[in-house]
Amino acid sequence: MSQKSQRFILTGCLSAIAVLGVSAIGVFLPLLPAPSARAQIFDEDTSISVYEKASPAVVSLEGSGATGSGSIVRSDGLILTNAHVVEGLSLVKVILSDGREFEGEVLGFAESGLDLAVVQIRGAANLPTIAFATPGAVRVGQQAFAIGSPFGFQGTYTTGIVSRIDPEKGLIQTDAAINPGNSGGPLLNSRGELIGVNTAIYSRGNAGNIGIGFAIPVEQVQPFLTAVREGRAPRTARTPNPARDRSLTTQDLALNGEVLRGSLERSDNMLSADRSFFDAYIFDARAGMRVDIQMSSRDIDPFLILVAPDGSPVAQDDDGGGGRNARIQATLPIDGKYFLVANSYQPGEMGNYNLQARVVERSNANRRAEFVLQQQGILGPDARRLSDGSLYREHRFQGAAGQRISLQLESPDFDTFLILYDSNGEKLADNDDLTEGNTNSQINVSLPRNDTYRVIVNSYTKEGQGRYRLTIRGQ
Repeated sequence: MSQKSQRFILTGCLSAIAVLGVSAIGVFLPLLPAPSARAQIFDEDTSISVYEKASPAVVSLEGSGATGSGSIVRSDGLILTNAHVVEGLSLVKVILSDGREFEGEVLGFAESGLDLAVVQIRGAANLPTIAFATPGAVRVGQQAFAIGSPFGFQGTYTTGIVSRIDPEKGLIQTDAAINPGNSGGPLLNSRGELIGVNTAIYSRGNAGNIGIGFAIPVEQVQPFLTAVREGRAPRTARTPNPARDRSLTTQDLALNGEVLRGSLERSDNMLSADRSFFDAYIFDARAGMRVDIQMSSRDIDPFLILVAPDGSPVAQDDDGGGGRNARIQATLPIDGKYFLVANSYQPGEMGNYNLQARVVERSNANRRAEFVLQQQGILGPDARRLSDGSLYREHRFQGAAGQRISLQLESPDFDTFLILYDSNGEKLADNDDLTEGNTNSQINVSLPRNDTYRVIVNSYTKEGQGRYRLTIRGQ
């Protein structure tokens, strides 16, 4: 599986037809090396200073059941945020860091699919503002700080570094944890200056935030604010966004195995995060139903995203169907209407595709070993490292008390090591070699409670990297 199996998904606390895969992962502290005392004191002082300087100008935005974040960039209450946070709204509730609440008018959107918007507070003056960093001053390796309202917890603060500057997509990559509700909030440098607007995360399957977040750099923000100041910014978003636009044109999808022929065209919906085209489908299903959905094409690199009726992610896939084709096999968690995005991996791809969905019949024996998660991935230079220098990825799954789980990690390229933690960071089990001479790993365990469990996909050696497949089965 190639590096392109990584994928953008929007963040933000989104509506029931959101197309994001998010879960709070953050920094895996128990496995990271302790810094020197001097470095730790310096980092603490810097971190505290940044937060105290910038947090008064970071706000929480609420409207139509969705939440997001924003930065006050003008003392009369002009707020910078993401388009997908306020798209489809004319008014939002603005909550300041000191608890005061105001009504805000959605004033303008960026053009060409850029995920930026501004909100103007009504009846405010002399508000604290966030300073802007010098354009072009961001460097890979510098400290990065994010403030926002993930999952509705206002004023949450996370730290990391600038991992990469992506010139192709015009984004800053960071490992500072970015989660739902961080959307629209600031990414800051060590002086508390805005270097970017948090907008998206990379995710694989149900992994959610795996420590790769993205922000729109200040170089793109300033021309937009100039357009707002000069009255040139449109009052409505020009790019449909499935995370906010409830008026999306959707097609019914039958789960009968019939091949549906579709095409991605310039007139289709577009994801704001990477400007890729997509078609939207809906289908009714019941909890416990096992579905198999495949998307194939000779023209584009297919990508599938499946979202539950409550807006939570079910699965997404790039190359699971063989070659460049996509395939999702999942057991559905609840009753209701599911939302499927038939998408291309690369922005701007257009062409024909085939889509096929069916219900997989299961015998009683098969039900005892159904997939909880099946995920392909790659350990590469962008992965995080444990204290011994070895690469790792993190995946998550929901488990029930007493549930018997089997986890298997396979790789043709490196000596695998598998670790299972609960949500409190307590290690439940680990495994190196399945058998003597077999460098795949396996864990069989009975889960202690209802919880979100964390799986660490690791290389046994510092040099190990390459492809892997993680399979989790539950009984």
